[in-house]
Order: sequence, then C-alpha cells, then structure tokens
Amino acid sequence: MKPEHNHGIRRILRAFGFSMKGLKAAWIHEAAFRQELVLACLMLPAALIADISIIERLILILTLFIVLIVELLNSAIEAVVDRISDETHVLSGQAKDVASAAVFISLTLCATTWAVVLGSRYL
Repeated sequence: MKPEHNHGIRRILRAFGFSMKGLKAAWIHEAAFRQELVLACLMLPAALIADISIIERLILILTLFIVLIVELLNSAIEAVVDRISDETHVLSGQAKDVASAAVFISLTLCATTWAVVLGSRYL
C-alpha cells in the first residue's frame, strides 16, 4: 500500500522515519544487535585513534558496519519466519540458520580484519 504523492523529499523523509523505527525496534527487541552496536561503539574510537593508514581505518570501520547490517537482516528474516507460522518447519529452520551463519561470517570477517590490521601494526 503505497501512499499517494510519496515522492521527492517527502519519500526521503518517510524512508528515514521507517529506518529510525527499524533501528529502534532492533535495539528494543534484539539483544544481539544491542551487544554488537555497543561493541561497535567501543571499537570505533580505537579505529579512529590507531596509528594506521586511512585505508586501514576505513576497512576497520566498514567491518563494524557490515556486522550491524547483517545482524539487522538476520533479525528481519527471523521476524518474517516467525510471522508466517509458529510451527516447526525444516525450511523455516534453514532460513534462520543460514541468516545466523551470515552473522557468524560477518563477525569472523570483522575479527580477522581487526587482528590482521592492528596485529601487523602493534605486534
């Protein structure tokens, strides 16, 4: 259901509002998102003050955002699966497991990148 006259700046403002609503819902209902966001907020200053190149700094920050993005998508997939049915189904479990695996891979990417960039500089 698209509202009429939803284009230009009005569409952008509505989209921004929906995005903020989604972030608020993730913060309230998703413990993993809260944990990862707090961790990202703690790690971001480290990336900003570390004695590394601008490209290395950007890569470290990007990996933090990748984790948050993947976690949001995981939460959305879980919500949709749970909305469809509360009964156990192999495809529902598979969808949740694959989304969880994506989070795991993003966390692994983040940890590995930070270890390599900071380890090569400080160890």
